[in-house]
Amino acid sequence: MPSTSPKARGARLLAAAAVVPALFLSACGSPVTEGGGGGGAVEGGGGTLSIATGGTGGVYYPLGGGFATVIRENVEGYDATVQETNASVDNMLLIKSGAAQLAFSVGDVVADAVEGVGDFEGDPLDVCSLGNVYHNFLQPVTVEGTGIQSVEDMKGKVVSVGAPGSATEVAAVRTIEAAGLDPEKDIDRRQLGVAETVAALRDGTIDAGFWSGGLPTGALIDLAADGDMVLIPIGEYAAPLAEKYGKYYVQDDIPAGTYEGQDEAIPVVASPNVLVASKQMDEQLQHDITAAIYGNKEQLVQVHPAAAELDPATAGQLEFVETCPGAQKYFDEAGS
Repeated sequence: MPSTSPKARGARLLAAAAVVPALFLSACGSPVTEGGGGGGAVEGGGGTLSIATGGTGGVYYPLGGGFATVIRENVEGYDATVQETNASVDNMLLIKSGAAQLAFSVGDVVADAVEGVGDFEGDPLDVCSLGNVYHNFLQPVTVEGTGIQSVEDMKGKVVSVGAPGSATEVAAVRTIEAAGLDPEKDIDRRQLGVAETVAALRDGTIDAGFWSGGLPTGALIDLAADGDMVLIPIGEYAAPLAEKYGKYYVQDDIPAGTYEGQDEAIPVVASPNVLVASKQMDEQLQHDITAAIYGNKEQLVQVHPAAAELDPATAGQLEFVETCPGAQKYFDEAGS
């Protein structure tokens, strides 16, 4: 993570997130549901690469637009487009089906997909990593007046655990269980994306919601501007989650000043975001995509400040998924 002070970093993030430059807009057309390049693109014959991202209110979608632009500009013979999706779980399935060639997914979901457990029970996916891109922060959120100050306080409340097929849902359910609650019986469960969660908090149809994403998240910036957003600390659950599920869960802070009115750092559960591809992708193409992304960090920071975490020195250091050989070649070159 960058070494700037929390308040300075928060101010910088807020300022940068308010900008939606032409770099992003040129890459993101209408959402699509089919992969653009198909097998030819994966095999290295040129074409269009489809990037599975997430909802428009999160980080995956705008950052994916930036990735599409740098691929288009730096990988000869290739174009790239983005898909709006329900994020991590769906994205892994899109890679499996060939409807996407690149996908964002958070660490716990990637690990489940590789091992063939959870949503991928008995059907492991043959995927590899093009690098650890940035960290997701599980951000439980409510508004003043609900009386919710902890996960335990959610008992008997209406709570969104995230969109179906999302990393938010996976991590939220696990965190609720770690707090000693039954996510099926102890809460009135809803499954909303981040934009819908914000709308539901505003109109009072839910009491709290979870969102797993980079900092800051655009939809939560908007909610914080109302003046009554409350972030719920959950850092205490990182260790038990890591012990039960894997080392991709760590405790980290949402720095003070990340959101308007947030005067203190909030300890939460964090997990790495990974850019994944099929192991069948041409090795040279893996290399060239990785070089385009990590070699244009400053350009991508203008799309979203989460790109500031791009670091070829550590991007391949993931214990739960194999680094694609072409990506590893680039990381080795960058470190030599």
